[in-house]
Amino acid sequence: MTMLTHAAADSATMLRRNLRHALRYPSLTIGGIMMPVLILLLFVGVFGNTLGAGVGGAAKDDYINYVAPGIILMAIASGCMATSVSVCMDMTEGIVDRFRTMAISRSSLLTGHVAGSMIQTVLSTVAVIGVAVAMGLRTSGGVLDWLAAAGLMLLLTFALTWVAVTLGLLAKNPEGASNTPLIIQFLPFLSSTIVPTESMPAGIRWFAEYQPFTPIIETVRGLLLGTPNGRDAAASLAWCAGLAVAGYVLSKIIFNRKAPR
Repeated sequence: MTMLTHAAADSATMLRRNLRHALRYPSLTIGGIMMPVLILLLFVGVFGNTLGAGVGGAAKDDYINYVAPGIILMAIASGCMATSVSVCMDMTEGIVDRFRTMAISRSSLLTGHVAGSMIQTVLSTVAVIGVAVAMGLRTSGGVLDWLAAAGLMLLLTFALTWVAVTLGLLAKNPEGASNTPLIIQFLPFLSSTIVPTESMPAGIRWFAEYQPFTPIIETVRGLLLGTPNGRDAAASLAWCAGLAVAGYVLSKIIFNRKAPR
């Protein structure tokens, strides 16, 4: 067995371990689904008519097409908490010391966490999309547009998962690991999710336009509505690549320092 196949087999074992933990303790996964769904129900079902008129639509039936892409991305951001907590628990409860005594690839623990978290986040995102469609989401994008949007959301999931791994490694305890990702979860609210950035005060507008979620939301929105913006797409890919590389590199450095072999 080569080193690569050995690492892949160890990563698959860690993936099964993480998925079993998720099935045994489903509260974080369910919370990651419920929060975006509740926000969708609030902003479309309660405030939809008023907000819809504010963004140029006639009613909440139009507003859901505007707001749903941003709230779908909130489901991806919500997955960060579960990832961060599970990584921190492994680092603080002694299991890593046991793994160090076994003939397993040292990278498989983090790889298993990333793969398992991505599967959970993708399932949560699909559930939120289903709720949005049931509430009236209708798009003019074709099959290729949907595939492109799905690919971008998958890239964002991969990037934020590695960022969440980094936050979990940095946290001193699971409580801290559950609080730090709130920064990421809050960013979609300070973007073009709810209202266009043009309607915001100057300082907040500047921050909203140059933070990572706004171009990604605008790209997904454009794809689903059939009017993608090339500049937003390029910025989205750059943000996803940058966050993924930064999260991966920092995670490897911190993990190697905390769990030397």
